[in-house]
Amino acid sequence: MPAFAAVILIFGLIKRVRVFDEFTEGAKEGLGTLYTIAPSVLGLVFAVSLLKTSGAVDVICSALKPAADFLGFPEELVPMALLRPVSGSGATALLVQVFQDSGPDSFAGRVASVLAGSSETTFYATAMYYGCVRIKNIRHTLVAAVAADLTAAIMSVITVNLFFYGNQ
Repeated sequence: MPAFAAVILIFGLIKRVRVFDEFTEGAKEGLGTLYTIAPSVLGLVFAVSLLKTSGAVDVICSALKPAADFLGFPEELVPMALLRPVSGSGATALLVQVFQDSGPDSFAGRVASVLAGSSETTFYATAMYYGCVRIKNIRHTLVAAVAADLTAAIMSVITVNLFFYGNQ
């Protein structure tokens, strides 16, 4: 990082750019962006906390257990699959828990790894990007993104089965 900063400073001096002034202008713009997106992010964090503490996540996981069993999706990953579109750090904590409980080389650990790498924090990204540019009507974005997350969950099971257990 110090070398990268030095390159920027040297390049700025060569081009005769007032580097510090440009830096402070960029910081001001960054604060404006933070001010714009903060309400969306705070609302999302509040909703996640509310779902966790109310026990709604447990009820939803119980309701989805038959579908997960039918699809061959490990039941211990249902909370992670539900939380991943909302919170990357929460899903990572659940991923670590799966590794500790089942092991990273277990079927559940492998599916969890593929799921973590192939899905997105849909609601966070939507709130962040659309909030930043002040778009209120997200149209079909959310439906398409949730469909992509569902596809990632299903395909993670299929991929792990084909890659690790296909020759058996």
